[in-house]
Amino acid sequence: MKFQLFLILGLSYILSGCASFVLQDPLRISLAGIDPLEGRNMEMRFAVQLRIQNHSDKALDYDGIALDLDLRGMPFASGVSDQQGTIPRYGETTVTVPVTVPAIAIVRQLFDLANGDRAKVDYRLRGRLGGPGFGMGKSFDSKGEIILPKLPPEGNSPDFVGA
Repeated sequence: MKFQLFLILGLSYILSGCASFVLQDPLRISLAGIDPLEGRNMEMRFAVQLRIQNHSDKALDYDGIALDLDLRGMPFASGVSDQQGTIPRYGETTVTVPVTVPAIAIVRQLFDLANGDRAKVDYRLRGRLGGPGFGMGKSFDSKGEIILPKLPPEGNSPDFVGA
């Protein structure tokens, strides 16, 4: 009799635990901007701004973020930040993550840019938003494209008006 009661209580505990793993709407994360930071030696550093949209009816607390940025299908930069915050329900926030770009990635991208389409660059963001508890984080994987500004034709300099 005690065994049956223990079994029933154990199963109800397991089922209540599974109910807490309700699937939530995925986060939508996009590249909002990239600003240069001071680099060192053979690497460059950038501050990558991510726009994070929460399409859920529950606020999302995060504690840390890690990301990898690929450009044109090749690894480009990676970074981490120990920021903490909350993304409101049906809301969005912008998070800045410092990333490091190795010299070889810069050379690859410059070579690719010189030989390929100069109007746009496809990107992929992969990473993880850390959660407040054990295993409570959310992974993300999103894609998009950056439209590059047009450069003036060679030999033509822009006209300057003024002094």
